[in-house]
Order: sequence, then structure tokens, then C-alpha cells
Amino acid sequence: MQTSTQAVFGQQARLLKQAHQHWEHGLAFSKKGEWQGAVKEFDKACKAAPSDTLFRLNLARALLRSQQADRAIEHTRRILEQEPANLLARQFMGECLTQVGRHSEAASFMMEMPEGLRPSAEYLQILGNTLFSAQRYKEGINVLFEALSLDVTHAMSHYRLGLCFNAVGMKAEAIECLTTALAMDLAGGDLAARSLMLFIRRELCQWDDAEREMGEVNRLLDDLKPDSICWSSVFAAVTLNGDVGRQLKAAQACANYYAHGVQPLAPQPLRAMPDRLRVGMVSCDFHHHATTILLAEVLEKLDPGRFELHLYSHGPDEDSPMRRRIKAVSTQFVEVGDWSDRQVAEQIRADQIDVLVDLKGHTVNGRLGIFAYRPAPVQVTYLGFPGTSGATYIDYMIGDALVSPLSEAPHYTEKLALMPHCYQPNDRKRPLPQPDSRSAHGLPDDAIVLCGFNQPFKISPEVFDVWCELLHRIPNAVLWLLNWLGSAEDVLRQEASKRGIDPQRLVFAPKVHISEHISRFALADIYLDAWPCNGHTTVSDALWAGVPVVTYAGHSFAQRVAASLLHNVGLPDLISHDADGYMAKVQALAADQPQRDAIRASLHRARDEAPLFDSDAYARDFGELLWRMADRQAQGLSPDHLS
Repeated sequence: MQTSTQAVFGQQARLLKQAHQHWEHGLAFSKKGEWQGAVKEFDKACKAAPSDTLFRLNLARALLRSQQADRAIEHTRRILEQEPANLLARQFMGECLTQVGRHSEAASFMMEMPEGLRPSAEYLQILGNTLFSAQRYKEGINVLFEALSLDVTHAMSHYRLGLCFNAVGMKAEAIECLTTALAMDLAGGDLAARSLMLFIRRELCQWDDAEREMGEVNRLLDDLKPDSICWSSVFAAVTLNGDVGRQLKAAQACANYYAHGVQPLAPQPLRAMPDRLRVGMVSCDFHHHATTILLAEVLEKLDPGRFELHLYSHGPDEDSPMRRRIKAVSTQFVEVGDWSDRQVAEQIRADQIDVLVDLKGHTVNGRLGIFAYRPAPVQVTYLGFPGTSGATYIDYMIGDALVSPLSEAPHYTEKLALMPHCYQPNDRKRPLPQPDSRSAHGLPDDAIVLCGFNQPFKISPEVFDVWCELLHRIPNAVLWLLNWLGSAEDVLRQEASKRGIDPQRLVFAPKVHISEHISRFALADIYLDAWPCNGHTTVSDALWAGVPVVTYAGHSFAQRVAASLLHNVGLPDLISHDADGYMAKVQALAADQPQRDAIRASLHRARDEAPLFDSDAYARDFGELLWRMADRQAQGLSPDHLS
């Protein structure tokens, strides 16, 4: 009996010794970032000592780093079954679920702490990030404050707190948090923080330090290489900076960030062209949103005999008329908001989608990570983002010969697929302007109304300089602006006063329903477009309402949108190519009421005659462009420009 017991103890000692040796080998692989080797060694350690939670947690961590998240989650779950109060395991489970995109599940799991267990600063820091990713911003704010009470030096917590404040509209607080984060070590996150802070300041029309702040962001962008991997506010680069080279750098770095560590799905074999093309579209905006408002009628007019339409929605599941309208025309409408990028990609692959279209790009809550898995043979970016995705895993960008001419192709990572007219669809079911009065909106009846219903981030100091100069040159004019954020009204009145303009010549309009918005739009004499990011849907609304639009076209997609819209309603003469030409065109129109009346009458006819508002022709052209992409792929040809 004694000999048998000694043998058992001896065997256990040998196994434990082997387990420690494998564990040490695994640690050595981990330090070198060789995660597959680490997985093999930690796995052997766990087999030798199956009840040791330290070995198993190391295995789970190595599995996660080697893109085996499902196995990592399973091993972490086994630890928690054995030790429910293991704080490190609970923390790591949250990290695993977050990495695979199960943000809501991760947040809920980490919030449900066993009684008596006190979270560490690191636990709260990770939980705060998870709550932000789950769009539970107010809870994220509370948790991150608690994390900072334990470790005020944690730069990423200040940064994430800034993100949460920004998401709930507390812009000043967001700037304060980002400023604090930048004063610490953000470990390569300076570009993300600085570009976002610059964007928020522009939203608030805080221009005192605008030139220096833009210079700092440009310096960081200039340091990027095509293979750089970092998150940055690409939307800020595109909307605040007209430099197409820098826009490309920001997009590439961020697209690389989304794809980092992703193992694409196995390549698909070529298949013959189907009778019906399976088109997938991915967005969080399948509700009452500008993108869907523009696109709705085109989707309704796609020939169901030639197309299947599969919509993958990762946005709110709201019951709105627009959402019902979109769902009614889809072959399949899939709610994927709580799915990981890989899960969505696998569903798309299972659905055998021929052409997959991203409607978000680098805008809020975009999911480019889905496309990094290469679930479809042809992948396209379209409509939602006015610039290149920067992604090697996106084959085409849909544009037109004015917004994305082939001469600008070097500034796109995609091949350019050009619509024959304007890239932007329009919904002819949008409301028509109804009778309205200037007095109802605080506008003088005898004034020239210069309208700039741009979001405030589009109104740079340079743009406002030009607008105020126009007020000097046109003494009977008023500037009609949209009050997106309450604080911007007082700031812009002060800025006007600095430029010698009576602040009362600025009139502000509240945000209203689209039908009222279109009706009051028609009261304006001239719409003043902004740059380096033009109005997009807003300019279409102005033209639909019959208002002449003057634009300043540049080199970037974002600064050529209005030019394309004007060209496709037969008004190319309203396109300028510098600020002086822009002012001259506005002045001339302001002084020539017969010309304004003629343009207004032309725009009324354009609703029925112009390519911009011809939804039937657009749907046919759009469908043919998708078929051309799929046909090249079916022939085994690489993507190429389609003009």
C-alpha cells in the first residue's frame, strides 16, 4: 500500500515537473510573440496538470493571440466553473468576448461580479472599454471614473472616457479628457486622440488654435507608412483636410488596424455567373438615416429577376417607416449587431454572396473588420464614406467621373467603378417643398438669404472668413445657418463680430423633420457650400428645393461631391475652383434675381428630367456596374477600373 501511494505521488511529481517545463517553454514562445508554439506548450502543461488554472489561463491567452478565440473562451469558461471568483479569468473572458465582437455579452458578464469580489483598476479599465464598444456610454463613464479613482495615471482610461463623453454629446468634457490623455503616454495613440479632439473642436467652432492643431495632426499623418497599423479618425482627415495624400495614409493605417491578426476565410473557387446576382450590403444605418434615405428608392427599383438583396444590419433594431420600407425589398434581412466580425463573415459566406457592399467605411460604428475576412469574392465600398477605405481587402469604390476621376486613382487603394452620371442616388419620394414664409423663420423678407445648412465641423475658419467677406460685399444679405449644437450659435456670432459683421445678420434654424426642412430650404436665395468637405445629402436637398448652390471643388472625393451634383442637374457654371471664383459667383447671383429665378425654374424641371433625380436609370446603371464587377471575377480577372 505504501509503495503504491509513493508511486502515485511520484507520478504526480513527474507530471507536475513536466507541466512546469512546458509552461516555461510556453512563456518563452510568448515573449517572442510566437503564439502557435506557445499554444502547443501550454496545452501540454494543461494535460499534465489539468486542474492548474494558471496554466489554463496562459493557454487561453495564447489561443486568443493566435486568433483561436472560441477555444480561448472555452478554456476560460472551464477555469470559471472551477473558480467563479477568479478575477483574472473574469477579466480575460471579457477581453475574449470583446475581441470577437460580442460586446454586449462581454459587458454584461463583467458587470455581474460575484458578491464580495472587488474589481482591480485594470479590470475596470477593460470593462470601461467594453462598455464603450457595447455603446453603453453612460455606464462606461461611471466605470471609467471608478477606474481612474484607483489609477489616475492610466492614459487609455482618460482617452476612453473622452470617447464616451463625445458619444453622449458632452463635447467640452470629451476635450478635457483627451487633453489629459495626450499629456500622458498613449503608447502610439496620439494620432487617434489629436484627430478626434481637432474634430470635436471644429464641431464646437473653437478655432483659436485651429492652425497649430491641424499642423500637429498633419505631422503625425506624414509619419505614417502604407503598412502602418493604428486607429485614427479617418473621418476627421477626410472632412477637415483636403490633402488627398494624407487622407490615404490615415485610411490605410486604420484599415490595417481592422485587419490586424485576422485570418481570412479560405478562398472561394470560381463559379459560373448566376441568373440572379446575390448582393449583400452591410450597415448600421438601415433606418431613418441620410444614407438609407438616399438609397431606398434605388433598392426598390433593382430588378428582382436579376438581383437578390441581402441586408446585414449591425445597427439599432428600431421600428421606423424607413426600416420597414428597406426590409420589404430585401431577400433577407439579418440582424447581426451582437455578432462578431467573423460570425458575420461566415454568414455572408454561407449565403454565397457574389458582391458585398460596405455602406459605412470609416464612419461611426463602421465594421470594416467583417470585410477583412474576405467573405465575398467581390467587395465594394459605396456611399457612406467620401474617400478611400485604404483597405487591400476592398476591391472597388463606386464613384463617378467627377468625384473620383481616374486621374486621382493613385490616391485610392480600390479600383474605381464609375457610374455614368452621379455616384449619389436620390429618392424621388422625398417630400416636395410646401408654401412657407420667411417671417416664420426669422428671415427678413427683403434680404438676400445666403444659406449654409452645414454641420458645424464643415465650417472652418477659412470658410467663415469667405462667408463674412460675402456679407461685407452684399450689404442686404443675411447668413442662415443650422443650429446643430446650441453652443455654436453664440460662438459664430462672436466670430462674425470679430470680422466686422453685425452678429444679428446671422440667423439660426433648429433641426426639424425632413418635410419641414425641405419647405424652409426653398426660402433661401443661394446655398453656400463648404469645403474641404462639401455638403452631400444637404446639397441634394437644396437642389430638390430649387435653391442655387455654389461650390468650391478641390481634388478630394469629399470636395467634389457638390460639383457632381450640380453637373447632373445641368448647372456646371455654379462650380468654382478657388475661393475668389466662389465669391464672384455668389456675388453675381446675389445681384441677379432673374438669373436666380431661371435657375430655380430649371431645378423644378430637373426633378423630372435631370439624371440626378432619375431613380429608374440610376438603378439600372448601378445594377449593371455590380454585374460587371462580378463578371470580371467569374472570368478569373483581377479587379480593374470600370469607367
